[in-house]
Amino acid sequence: MGVLGELDLRLFRRVAASRFPAADPALRRISRAADHGRLWFGAAAGLASTGSREARRAALRGTGSLVLASLTVNTVVKWTARRPRPRLDHVPAIRHLGRQPHTTSFPSGHSASAAAFATGVALESTRYGALVAPFAASVAFSRVYVGVHYPADVLAGLAIGAGAAALTCRWWPPRPARPEPERPGAQAPALPGGRGLVVFVNGRAGTGPPTTGTPPAERLRALLPEAELVERGPGDDFADLLAEAVGRAEEAGGALGVCGGDGSVNAAARAAAERGLALAVFPGGTLNHFAQDVGVPRFEDTARAVTRGEAVTVDIGVARSATGQEVRFLNTLSIGLYPELVRLREHLEGRWGKWPAAAIALTRVLRTASPIELRVDGRPRRLWLLFVGNGRYVPDGFAPVLRPRLDDGLLDLRLIEGEHRFARTRVVVSALAGALDRSRVYSAERVTDVGIEGLTGTDTLAYDGEVGPTPGELRLGKERGGLVVYRPAVRRDEPAPPHEHGADG
Repeated sequence: MGVLGELDLRLFRRVAASRFPAADPALRRISRAADHGRLWFGAAAGLASTGSREARRAALRGTGSLVLASLTVNTVVKWTARRPRPRLDHVPAIRHLGRQPHTTSFPSGHSASAAAFATGVALESTRYGALVAPFAASVAFSRVYVGVHYPADVLAGLAIGAGAAALTCRWWPPRPARPEPERPGAQAPALPGGRGLVVFVNGRAGTGPPTTGTPPAERLRALLPEAELVERGPGDDFADLLAEAVGRAEEAGGALGVCGGDGSVNAAARAAAERGLALAVFPGGTLNHFAQDVGVPRFEDTARAVTRGEAVTVDIGVARSATGQEVRFLNTLSIGLYPELVRLREHLEGRWGKWPAAAIALTRVLRTASPIELRVDGRPRRLWLLFVGNGRYVPDGFAPVLRPRLDDGLLDLRLIEGEHRFARTRVVVSALAGALDRSRVYSAERVTDVGIEGLTGTDTLAYDGEVGPTPGELRLGKERGGLVVYRPAVRRDEPAPPHEHGADG
């Protein structure tokens, strides 16, 4: 036995010789509670049920980190090391587990899962991480205390778990607690109590999990009692009501508000930009990409900015056809697999619901779709997907998540090649392996504009969750600072505001 092995055994025997009678039952229970990750899955369910977007993200990252760590430990490391379990001669019988584990000792799977979950949660929320950390530490210590692991097993498990959580950031970076400050700030009217603000409320927008029983309109009235609401009911025409809201906002000399998902926000943003109105975004959809990226994830954030007159300018993506027609987008535009996926999902949604319909549509599209052919800036290409983001998205891999800035003047262009065999499979495997930047079937660059010509193989494009016809020729560019959006002022030296626990739309 080497020096490290002797030290490990000495530490194990020291823990075995320690006496904490009051801790015996608690440490045994928490050690058993963590079997098969039950303790952490329960904690994730508890976080998700709070209704806070921050808590849901923390639960999702914690669970994903746990699964990754558990797979690493149980399918690779344990069967490579094959270290025997400690002998229980020096451990008091009262501490012994009722059922002793039969797998090898190195590393500690319980410790890996505990560290992975706690670190994953902390990456999204330091305060939730601080709540989980003591339980994770107790689980790790309990594995030595009850005699089923050496200290080195636990330390190795903790390292693997923390590493698994950190690795998830490569595919899914944590959202910053506060957005980067766009410069310069924009001029927007201060509307105390919401006086002069006309909010178009799309009650038919997709919604996330229910979090409070308060309808969006009631929340808006409570936050901005003097604002005027134009609510869309089941039989109302979207375009007519939006036009009515825009007209009233112009007459009041104030600003336009919108409460809905990204499709509603896109339509309101186009109207606001055309009329020179500042836009107040209240996230009321399922994903609320634009509201999250601009820095107003909660109704309260937007209401505070409206009251104070704090705003920023953001760029608008523009796709112009050869005939002069335009498509404007705040988030993304894509051609290829994704538009077909959206079109089929919308067709199935009424029967199956949104998420089951999306899963069915993805399966069908991956099985039956064909590559599109086009010229990108004059170069012939055969592609499965052309993705264009309004601003630089991160991470740089296949699944872009968020934009640090919305005023950078750039288009984020990403392509999946259709020339290579098994291109779709290869890009997914490369993404999961974290090697997408070296894949021959994927390319990405940031540009100020790009030309698309000779498009064949599809007649649709998708933008901000909506589907429209695709002309054979497009020029994509940016309208710099084309939209003024209310957002609380962000200073680098001030702490991030506390996150809400209620619904954020």
